[in-house]
Amino acid sequence: MRVIVVYKQFSDHAREVDEWIREFEHRSNREVEVLDPEMPDGEIFCTSRDIVEYPAIAVTDTDGKTYETWTGTPLPVIDEVMGYIAR
Repeated sequence: MRVIVVYKQFSDHAREVDEWIREFEHRSNREVEVLDPEMPDGEIFCTSRDIVEYPAIAVTDTDGKTYETWTGTPLPVIDEVMGYIAR
């Protein structure tokens, strides 16, 4: 499973998202993939999943199938996201 975070680095919520990413990686021992919605990869990812609000956190499998997506704030509880990657 992959955890992907889509957000703009220079935004009002950037610090909160950065802290969430650090805590998630620390607790799960997994690396979070970060995408910028204004870059080509981020734009394609968001368009294909109808994501229009940031930050967005998505759990996908290696083939790209999305299991869950959270958008906006507040950010999801880390344990909730970890429940999806434990499958």
